Amino acid sequence: MRAARVTRYVSRERFMLKGNILTTDGWIYGSIEFANGRVTALEGARVDPKTNGAPYILPGFVDCHVHGGGGADIMEGGDAATTVAREHAKHGTTSMLATTMTAPRDELMAVVKGLGEQSIRRAPGGARVLGVHLEGPYINPGKLGAQPDAAAVAVRDEVLKYLSLAPIRVVTIAPEISGHIEVIQEMAARGVRVQLGHSLGTYDDAVNALKHGARGFTHLFNAMSPLHHRDPGMVGAALAHAEYAELIPDLLHVHPGAIRAALRAIPRLYVVTDSTSASGMPDGEYRLGSQHVTKCMGGVRLADGTLAGSTLTMDQALRNLVSIGLPMADVSNRLSRYAADYLGLEDRGRIARGAWADLVVFDRELALTATYVEGESIVEYA
Repeated sequence: MRAARVTRYVSRERFMLKGNILTTDGWIYGSIEFANGRVTALEGARVDPKTNGAPYILPGFVDCHVHGGGGADIMEGGDAATTVAREHAKHGTTSMLATTMTAPRDELMAVVKGLGEQSIRRAPGGARVLGVHLEGPYINPGKLGAQPDAAAVAVRDEVLKYLSLAPIRVVTIAPEISGHIEVIQEMAARGVRVQLGHSLGTYDDAVNALKHGARGFTHLFNAMSPLHHRDPGMVGAALAHAEYAELIPDLLHVHPGAIRAALRAIPRLYVVTDSTSASGMPDGEYRLGSQHVTKCMGGVRLADGTLAGSTLTMDQALRNLVSIGLPMADVSNRLSRYAADYLGLEDRGRIARGAWADLVVFDRELALTATYVEGESIVEYA
């Protein structure tokens, strides 16, 4: 059994940290001060962090695709999102999107309404829930992945109802379904980030959707038509045209070679966990929406062996990407800044005066030693 843990949350009006700080202009060795949740001062000299033994101070992680964690699943409603936000804050996530699963309309409406209410304020000790990523139901029933078999065709009035219930920041949609291009246009005009996924669409379907307002791709390579040199598919469209796309770097969902190909092709490829309720928990049986999933051997799967989300946390994602040769600054951008930019957030995902004091501290062995969410120190003791 997992050892019992006690988590303490400490909030202070003013705080100062010293170390190798990754700013918007590069690395400095110096100090950062914050008060009332915002960065108030930033001082130091340019440095190559490899030349000293000081800790790394990075922007807090922004995760746009979170289904669960700490034994809780977003689709449970109630306080589940609070449990999830607290679990991921322990691993450096300072802001996140609560991500839904495909479900019958009434059930999904109720969950979204509850998330809208929880997005108004941040629970102490947890990451900021910025809003909702609606992953389904507007997907192709032939490319469900681990989504339940409840896919639906998007209808404008229904989509607008969801938007009225909660801050829907991101919607995943299959562009090849009749009527979806018009819905993509509508959502994009309202500031929603539309991304393509769970799709059997062709290269041309994806390019057409990008022309009509789609901006990204959901968990690139997974649950979408693959690349073939005479039939480029959704993956080919992403590699050829996308500025932004999600990627799950748990080293199970995507081979390191494919990760490298995507890094060369997509300027602002950013990291998501696609985490489930099994994240932070021992091996065993868990829920992913209405699905039963099993955590074992570092992954989460349906009974037929299909990968069903992940157990990934953002601190482990950082270590994974560094392990395949990416520089720390580049990794940090893909864990924080690019996702914030994608969402249009200028005061998160970066360390700068006036930005939210969302910070993570790593030691030289890349162990996470501290997380600050809007200036609040989150401390875990065994």
